Amino acid sequence: MLIHVVCIVALAIAFCGQLEAKQKRRPNFVIVLCDDLGYGDLGCYGNEVVKTPNIDDFARGGVRFTHCYSAAPNCSPARTGLMTGRTPYRVGIHNWIPFDSPMHVGRNEITIAKLLCDAGYATCHVGKWHMNGNLTDKNYPQPVDHGFEWSFGTQNNAIPTHRNPENFVRNGQWVGRLEGYAADIVTDEGIHWLENEYDHKRPFFLYVSYHEPHEPIASHHKYAKMYEPIGQASRYDPEVTSFQAHHGNLTQMDMAFGRLLKYLRDEQLDENTLILFTSDNGPAITAAHPHGSTGGLRDKKGTVYEGGIRVPGIVQWKRATQAGSVNEFPICGLDVLPTFCELAGVEVPEQIVLDGASVVRALEGGKVKREVPLYWHFHAARGEHQVAMRDGKWKMVATLKGGSLAPFGDIRATDQQRIKNAELDRFTLYNLTAGPEDSDLIEQERSRAKEMQTVMKLKFNEVLEETPVWPEWEWPRWEGKRIGTYVESLKKQN
Repeated sequence: MLIHVVCIVALAIAFCGQLEAKQKRRPNFVIVLCDDLGYGDLGCYGNEVVKTPNIDDFARGGVRFTHCYSAAPNCSPARTGLMTGRTPYRVGIHNWIPFDSPMHVGRNEITIAKLLCDAGYATCHVGKWHMNGNLTDKNYPQPVDHGFEWSFGTQNNAIPTHRNPENFVRNGQWVGRLEGYAADIVTDEGIHWLENEYDHKRPFFLYVSYHEPHEPIASHHKYAKMYEPIGQASRYDPEVTSFQAHHGNLTQMDMAFGRLLKYLRDEQLDENTLILFTSDNGPAITAAHPHGSTGGLRDKKGTVYEGGIRVPGIVQWKRATQAGSVNEFPICGLDVLPTFCELAGVEVPEQIVLDGASVVRALEGGKVKREVPLYWHFHAARGEHQVAMRDGKWKMVATLKGGSLAPFGDIRATDQQRIKNAELDRFTLYNLTAGPEDSDLIEQERSRAKEMQTVMKLKFNEVLEETPVWPEWEWPRWEGKRIGTYVESLKKQN
């Protein structure tokens, strides 16, 4: 009898040991998301002027994707797709979200943070949020409601600029004016959380969302003055030019990212941590700062052409990625949720309609067969085209009847039914391996075009069926109000 008891105890200990080993094998995850970083804005993507040594070194240690896409052409929709694995229009995020807008990622949406947290991961968000209208208003679902146990960031941009921002919120509480620059402030918080705020027996998911190089840009002069004084004076710092401020901002972010990488190495966390570095959309290229680069791709932020949605995408995970490798397989922000879930051994609930796919094989240098093509949908697109779909090397772009909505932030009550009742109109077809999107091949590829039109129409109608209509409200509720008023509102809510 004693022998049986000893055997049972031994088996139980062995089983517990296996469970513990399995837990340890689960990878940590770090997403580093930049804001308005263009495909051609980094040295490792061909920029010969900008200085991004840490990112370039990171690329040499991992896999650099040359066809990485954001989930949408601007901020809030792209972040929504990244977190949910769903085309943002399904969630009702039709545009970028200004302060106090009713548009938000609903409590019913299941994010990658929620799935990982429920599976035992420690979870943290630092930096720009931009998936609701107010980080201190409990009427909105907040990061904690979407699975983040710790959150420190801003509703939208760092204001009044990246220097000494006044609008950061930690776990629902406004923290007041902070000294320093946004990239360093965000990195410091991420490292602080890793050191002090989570149970080190658990695997972790850290979401680092930098503000750089989105306006209002402010760069330390030690970085800005590394560059030639080209162009007009910066709108936010007359002591440097807009060129110096923009490129200095990239280098400033690169240095902050380098500190995060160093911490992970020093603590020996990098061996079992998958790190994704990417951007929310293409470069803004505004009148104030016209210096972002698409690397020769067509158009820019706000469009469904390549310059608006193709972004840097670098992954390093020493257990799987081959150092210095390059992969041309198309991946997207929508793929993050199913990919992380596969690696963490987490089942995605059957009721979630995902638009992304697990790209674990692509991380290892292979290819993935997608069940459905990549898809983008954006009524407020700059230019005449608002819908796009990529299937292999082929990309179809379509217009909507009535054209694009006028440029704006938020979602206006007058546009709700127009979005809900939209119809596809004219189509064009491009071969992305044959050059930029300037040769429409729809007449030469009629059979292929017909097939893709059928698939696009089905997808388009399916998404519009699911997209919610937001309640009518007085618009613009926030437009034109001074930054000082916004900060005062944060004070009152605390």
